[in-house]
Amino acid sequence: MNNELTQKDIEKMEEEIEYRKLVVRKQALEDVKEARAHGDLSENFEYHAAKKFKNQNESRIRYLERMIKTAVIISDESAEDEVGINNTVEVYFEEDKLTETYKLVTTVRGNSLEGLISTESPLGKALMGHKVGDRVYVEVNADTGYYVVIRSIENTVDDGSDKLRSF
Repeated sequence: MNNELTQKDIEKMEEEIEYRKLVVRKQALEDVKEARAHGDLSENFEYHAAKKFKNQNESRIRYLERMIKTAVIISDESAEDEVGINNTVEVYFEEDKLTETYKLVTTVRGNSLEGLISTESPLGKALMGHKVGDRVYVEVNADTGYYVVIRSIENTVDDGSDKLRSF
């Protein structure tokens, strides 16, 4: 499966890789070396913790490199009056009589707790390409769904401040 990423996502991932390789990796290796010097490795918690952190850092680097390698670069531009990536959308949930505001982002930056929803989520997919006033059906699965009404769309510039989601 290829991940849909914007050029800004790729740049942020490359920055994180560089930071992890030049700063974090160096510190992690120092921590392992220092902990190893404390003696018996079988009972040395600091050594095991340092090794675990070093391995997690290397895993994150490999993950980001793989994401970049398999990425499909998509445009973050959309029509002025249509929902697209990096747009902030105010949505009215008919069933709950509730209004929520979300920013649509790519999967690697999605964080529903911060109001950032992925364009690959059911709500994100349903909203893409629609306009203010549209009543949109959000299909959760083959048997379940709900309706929302788009109240407003704000074209926001991607300043790169949204954090990449770490796994």
